[in-house]
Amino acid sequence: MSESATIDAETTDWLTLDEDEEIVWSGKPHESSLIPALVVGVPLSIVLIGLFIIAGSYLQRENTQYVVTTDGLYKKTGVLSRDVQRIDFGKVQNTSYSQGFFGSRFGYGNVDISTAGGSGIEMQFRSVPEPREVQELVNKRVKGSRGEPTTESGETKRDVLDEILIELREIRATLEAQQETTGNTSATTSNIGNGADEQSTGEDDATHNQLGTATRVAKTRLPTKSRMMNGSHHDGVN
Repeated sequence: MSESATIDAETTDWLTLDEDEEIVWSGKPHESSLIPALVVGVPLSIVLIGLFIIAGSYLQRENTQYVVTTDGLYKKTGVLSRDVQRIDFGKVQNTSYSQGFFGSRFGYGNVDISTAGGSGIEMQFRSVPEPREVQELVNKRVKGSRGEPTTESGETKRDVLDEILIELREIRATLEAQQETTGNTSATTSNIGNGADEQSTGEDDATHNQLGTATRVAKTRLPTKSRMMNGSHHDGVN
C-alpha cells in the first residue's frame, strides 16, 4: 500500500489539520463494495425498490472518506448532512480487520478501531482496499505516538528487526538449498566417474581375456602346422 501525503479539494472542504499535521493515507470504500447492493437491487429494480437500494449505496460510498494523519484518524460520512469523527493515536487501544465473502475476493474489508475506556468499536473504516495494510499503518502510528522509536515510514525498531530477521532466514534457506544442489551435483559426478572407471576396467578385462584366448589358440595351431611341414619335408626326401 502506497502512502499518500497529498490532499485534494474534496478533503480540504471538511478536514482541518494542525500546523505540523500531515496526511499519511486517505481513501474511501472500495468500488467493489457496491456489488452486494447490485446483486440485491438489480432484481428488485422492476418495482423501483432496487433503484433506491443501488442509489443509496452509491451515494453513501461517494460521501464517505477515511484519513490517517501523523496525529490521528479521521472519518467523514453523511449524504444530506456531514459527520466528522476524529481519534488521536494516543487513545487507540486495539485495532483489527475483517473481510467478508466479496471482500476476500475483491481485496477490501473493514478496519475496526477501539479506544481506551471505550465500549466496543469507536471507529470503523468500512470496505477499504487492502485492510490488513491499513491496520498495520495505524498500528505503526500508534506505537510512534507512545514514544517508541520509529523510522520515517512509521516503523518501530522492533518492526525493522523483525524484517531483518525474516530476510536473514530467507538468505539462510537459499544458501542451504544451493549447498544441497552442489552436494547432489558432486555425488552425481562421482557416480559417473566410478561408472566410467568400472566400464574401463571391464573393457580391459575383456580385452585381456580375448588376448589370452587368441594366444592359446595360436599355441594350439602352431605345433599342428609344424608337424605338417615336417611330414611334407620327409616325403620329398624319400
